[in-house]
Amino acid sequence: MKHKLIIFTCLMMILGLISAPGAFARLKSGDKAPLFSAKDINGKNFNLGKMEKSPMTILYFFDAQSKSSQEGILTLDKLQKKYKDADMNVLALTASPKEKALEFVNKTGICFPVIMDNKGISDTYNARLILPTIYILGPSLKIMDYFQGGGKSTEIMLVRLAERNLQRKKIHIAKAITQEVVKKNPENTEAKVVQAYAALDSGKLDEAYKISDDLKKIKGQGEILASEVKATIYAKKGETQKALIVANEITKKAPERAYAHKIKADMLYAQNKKKAAAKEYKKAASAKKATLIQKADVKNKVGRFYASIGQYKKARGLYDKAIEIDPYFIEATSNKGITYEKEGKWDKALNSYRSALSLNKNDIFAKVLAQKAQEMLDINKDAKRSARIGKLVKELAQRFRKNKAAGKKIEDTWTSRPMILSFIDFREKGLLPDRDGFASVIAIQLADKLNASGRVKVVERVLLEKLLDELNLGSSELADPDTALRLGKVLAAKLIGTGSLYYLPDGTLFNMRLIDTETTAVPKVMTKHLSQGQSIEKTLDALNREILKAIIRKYPLKGYIVQVDGEEVIINLGARQGVVLGTKFQILGAPKIIKYKGKILKGSPRPIGEIEITKVEPDFCYGKITNKKAMPQKDNKVMEKITKIASARG
Repeated sequence: MKHKLIIFTCLMMILGLISAPGAFARLKSGDKAPLFSAKDINGKNFNLGKMEKSPMTILYFFDAQSKSSQEGILTLDKLQKKYKDADMNVLALTASPKEKALEFVNKTGICFPVIMDNKGISDTYNARLILPTIYILGPSLKIMDYFQGGGKSTEIMLVRLAERNLQRKKIHIAKAITQEVVKKNPENTEAKVVQAYAALDSGKLDEAYKISDDLKKIKGQGEILASEVKATIYAKKGETQKALIVANEITKKAPERAYAHKIKADMLYAQNKKKAAAKEYKKAASAKKATLIQKADVKNKVGRFYASIGQYKKARGLYDKAIEIDPYFIEATSNKGITYEKEGKWDKALNSYRSALSLNKNDIFAKVLAQKAQEMLDINKDAKRSARIGKLVKELAQRFRKNKAAGKKIEDTWTSRPMILSFIDFREKGLLPDRDGFASVIAIQLADKLNASGRVKVVERVLLEKLLDELNLGSSELADPDTALRLGKVLAAKLIGTGSLYYLPDGTLFNMRLIDTETTAVPKVMTKHLSQGQSIEKTLDALNREILKAIIRKYPLKGYIVQVDGEEVIINLGARQGVVLGTKFQILGAPKIIKYKGKILKGSPRPIGEIEITKVEPDFCYGKITNKKAMPQKDNKVMEKITKIASARG
């Protein structure tokens, strides 16, 4: 009987646990945080659902009467007061008596709202028995991390919070948090590693090197972690052999460390040893041990490798894992979009780019790529436009195969034609960059800026890409200058822009040549070094100005006066040829003729006045005569006067 009573009691206890609110329903990473609404100690209502768009929210369940329970929130309070741009919502929740919560707030002056839990929120979040219980929520209120207990658990929580801020590019916040941790525990290797990567992300390689020396002195994993930091420093400096030597040492001692394999793969890829790099990328993907930052980086980089060889589904799987580890990973998010783009799945590509923009609305990559995806979707929905482009592509492809240039023979060799430019191909070399799509972003942005100038018309990227698909031309064929020139002629482009992006440890070397499709002359060569952290927009603005200046100097607008009415003239050039308000022309008179020893020597046409354009139509323009030396006549030639107009247009 006694035995049966014990069994019955145990069963009732189990049933009681099962029926308890939140029992065995432990929340985990990736789950959406259960929503709640409650009031703080001042009676103000807080609704978690309204924080859905916040990049980071911290739920800190604590006991207002326990010092160990309060330690972490006091550290967070100190950081929040010091760094106003921390961009973290922190809600302190307590089931303690209200008078004890008020006493805590009055004593500490805490800046966070302290919410009174009298609605069972603690039970929903499994935060009743062990305090503190902390949840770090990411975008859309998804749970990223979960911690219970003070002391060592609080230290672990703070290090993880530092890692999350490093992922958000809040480098100074990450450094501040780890400084607090290291101050209390100088041998916390995880905190020191975060400090090292914060220094690396800031470009402070000497500081990172010093931290690696400190790490090396800590027993256990300190030496391995220090070596990983040093290998990364060598890689960023472009000291390939040193990076490979250190990475090899790590993989011998600790083959389960993922990041060393990734560094080896990157260095081998840059040396064009693609097969050897592939082996190391695969090892990196399967290796189990790495810090949080390293894990996401490895998954993204291996994804980039698979995408580079056309294995898009496999690449997406790795990008998804990177995003799962790091919800703020904008590079992996937009990289995923490009894999859909390569497969022609523009709706899914657009969704990925929009997800990237939700992380950073000013991200230039996501902005440009989303614009391109939207344009493709609009074309596909517009049956007439799609059919028109399809027909044109077929005609252009036929011309290309027959090696037949577009257009008819020009009778008037003086009058300028529309300046049409086509960006044919930017080859990518060197390291495998963390982010895909740089070549597309440069081409699209330059095209937009040049089109906006009014002087140059750039061949639609959509038309060019559809033509390349129709002709089945890849980057290797486009690298052939003859092929690029043939394409330019088929597209009726006077100039083609082609070149390369060479990815280096400290940035990207961008080289571009403008080639005249008729003469094969190269009127302009441009080389720019885009260092890490440098504004892409500013670089593209500078390139746009350089291109415009080169075109205006090499190909000044030329035409004829078709009508003279007092001080006003009409010229046979308009917006189609690149005329804009304020453009200045020289009026050219008859050349000076000199007779010498029975020969007639002709000089260049003489300027007899200037014209400033006051009104522009599509095919002609009006101008006012200035600096008149002789009365201009109908059929007088005119030529653009080189001024600072290129800078204004840029």
